[in-house]
Amino acid sequence: MPDGTIVPEYFVVELPTSACALAITDDNKVILVKQYRYPLEEVILEIPGGFIDQGESPEKGMARELLEETGYAFSNVEYVGRVAANPGVLNNYTQLFLATGGKKVAGQSLDHFEEIEVLLYPVEEVRAMLLRNEFVQALHVCCMMYAFERLDKMFL
Repeated sequence: MPDGTIVPEYFVVELPTSACALAITDDNKVILVKQYRYPLEEVILEIPGGFIDQGESPEKGMARELLEETGYAFSNVEYVGRVAANPGVLNNYTQLFLATGGKKVAGQSLDHFEEIEVLLYPVEEVRAMLLRNEFVQALHVCCMMYAFERLDKMFL
């Protein structure tokens, strides 16, 4: 506690900074990734993301994760906010981005334990899916909300 009191049997999961992005291709499609999530025992739709390497800026780490997971490189990766997933037990923040101008430049370069299917959806369809609660990854929902708000301001 702030006064120095030790709380017995309190657990903290220590994680590095993570990042995710609403990633939009140069032909105005949102890149979604479909993968199995063991804790939920479900295959779910998400936006690309991952952990930032030590010494790596969040922007560079997000660009790296986008390229590794999807094979797309982006002309712009813009910070839109940060959130703490569960500050009661997790010690990290997730950096949130809007990536635009995506071009397919490579194949996926996945870790040995990753199986990720890349899917492209029209921007307005993803916005409608978000409003219908079709995304369950809470950090990604936050990212999409902030990124869509930024997109709206860009086109006003």
